[in-house]
Amino acid sequence: MIQVTDVSKSFGSLKVLKNINITINEGEIVSIVGPSGAGKTTLLQIIGTLDKPDSGIIEFNGVEIGKMKEKHLSDFRNKNIGFVFQFHQLLPEFTAIENVIIPALIGKAKESKARERAKELLDMMGLSERFNHKPNELSGGEKQRVAVARALINNPAAILADEPSGSLDSENKAELHKLFFDLQKNINQTFVIVTHDEHLASITDRTIYMQDGKVIDEKVKVLSELANVEISGE
Repeated sequence: MIQVTDVSKSFGSLKVLKNINITINEGEIVSIVGPSGAGKTTLLQIIGTLDKPDSGIIEFNGVEIGKMKEKHLSDFRNKNIGFVFQFHQLLPEFTAIENVIIPALIGKAKESKARERAKELLDMMGLSERFNHKPNELSGGEKQRVAVARALINNPAAILADEPSGSLDSENKAELHKLFFDLQKNINQTFVIVTHDEHLASITDRTIYMQDGKVIDEKVKVLSELANVEISGE
């Protein structure tokens, strides 16, 4: 579904990505791991069209996004990619439901339909009694679940997550990880997750290892291995 071919990126004289080649299949949960400075977040931002490579090709379902004009690229991003960040990035003045519907409104959806969809998603996240709560009235885990609902509002092809559980305690971390796998199972949601969390990396379908701007290894989980994984365990 996502094809990254010979992608390189430099900032001044610093080469951050060096001829990266990866494939993300529909319905996969893929983790990207490696030491700080390996280029993980830069790669995720380029896949998410938030930054552009110096060279190479990014394709979503055969569509080469590097050839799109900025307006078309913004529309494509809004409709096809959801984002979850380490610190949720919710707008403090808006309620949970108002935060969730923002991408839908940007995509010119009717507010009534966007609110209906947001309520469905927040129900799915176990937040049916938090619709009208603002971020400062939510726990850290609740804020991240609102962020996941926001990422899902436009039914994206893929959700890109950058250290999504990095700021959570063990209990909320386990709940968030379980949520990702529930979404994969129930709606075949694709995830690409940059993480330092060894447990999360160990249970994803595939783990891509990066170092010094290169992919140095890749591990695919076999079915027998996945069958024995306790997703909620830490």
